[in-house]
Formats: sequence, structure tokens, C-alpha cells
Amino acid sequence: MTLSVISAGFGRTGTMSLKLALEHLGFGPCHHMIEVIENGEAQVPLWNAALTGTPDFGAIYDGYTSAVDWPTAAFWQETAEAYPEAKIILSTRSPESWYSSISETILATVWAPDTWPPQATEWFRMVTKVLERSFGGAKDKDSLIAAFNAHEAEVKATIPAERLLVHSAKDGWEPLCAFLGKPVPDTPYPRTNSKEEFFQHMTKADDM
Repeated sequence: MTLSVISAGFGRTGTMSLKLALEHLGFGPCHHMIEVIENGEAQVPLWNAALTGTPDFGAIYDGYTSAVDWPTAAFWQETAEAYPEAKIILSTRSPESWYSSISETILATVWAPDTWPPQATEWFRMVTKVLERSFGGAKDKDSLIAAFNAHEAEVKATIPAERLLVHSAKDGWEPLCAFLGKPVPDTPYPRTNSKEEFFQHMTKADDM
């Protein structure tokens, strides 16, 4: 099994909705950070190895046909090269709304090590490194938004236009299905992973 679709978009750009959409269209299972949380014993060491320069994408994505969200988004260039036939999606939203969302969810937990549950420390350390890989040294609002914009610009400049779809959740099914060659479902495009749902998912990390 190999990856057919890879999303280069940062977390909090509709990645959970995109995961559900891709699975609905037949590109499942789709790898997302929730899989890393739920399978931390296997996934965390693999991502730590990737962060030190020895990725084993075959093991990381074993059983998956698509991948979205972090940690994948921090390795979008490597995965795009490793799976040259895969189509690339850049999930996106306005920089201001992205910052508002991530600052109240991911950063509020990952950048607060005093709140990490002991059993999830290794996962949090790995995610901290993933964010550093994506953001560099950015910490404040302006520098994080600059990192977000620079990331999107680099993806657009690197991936050939015919291989890339820039997609926002509000765009819905039509452009996604046209890009992937799939009929448009007669069900609404998934809308999920609100702030409240994010913290519900995070309780799984507490149980690692």
C-alpha cells in the first residue's frame, strides 16, 4: 500500500475534516495526528527517527493510503519526493483565523510543558520538535503568521500546479473531487474538530 494523497497544510487548517473527506472518497485510512496519539507506542519512535534524519515512511504509513496534518506537514517535501505519484493538497485558511485557532488549541497544550501528563511526555516532546521544524524559532503571533505564509508560498513554488490543490474546508467537495477524479458525494462536506473536539481528542494523549 502506498500514499495516493498527501496534504502539506499545517494543523488547524481543516485537516480532520479533510481526513474524513478523503476516507469518504476512498482514500482511507488517512494518517493524521490522531493516529499518532492512538498508536503512540509505534508511531512516536518512528517520527523521532524521522526528526533525526532517518525517516522510514514505509513503516510510518503502513496501511494508509493518504496523509494529512502534522507530523506529515513538517515532512511535506520528503513525502512528496518519496511518493512521486501522490497528489498534493495544501489545506489552508486565513492566516489570522489559523493563528487564533492554533494558539487556543495546539500551542496552548504543546507549549505548556508543566501541564503535560507524565505518560504522554514522549509524544509532547516529539510534537514540540515537529512544530519547531515547521515554525523555526517563531513564537509570537507575527512570526508564526509569517512562518505560515512562508510555508504556503514554498509549497506553491515547489509542487507543480497540476499536482497541487490549494483547498479550504469552505471550498467543499467540488474542487477536491475534481482534483482526485471522484464523483461529488450527496452528503455535506465534513465539518469537525472544533476547539471543543480538539480537547476531547487530547484526552487520548492523556491516556497514552
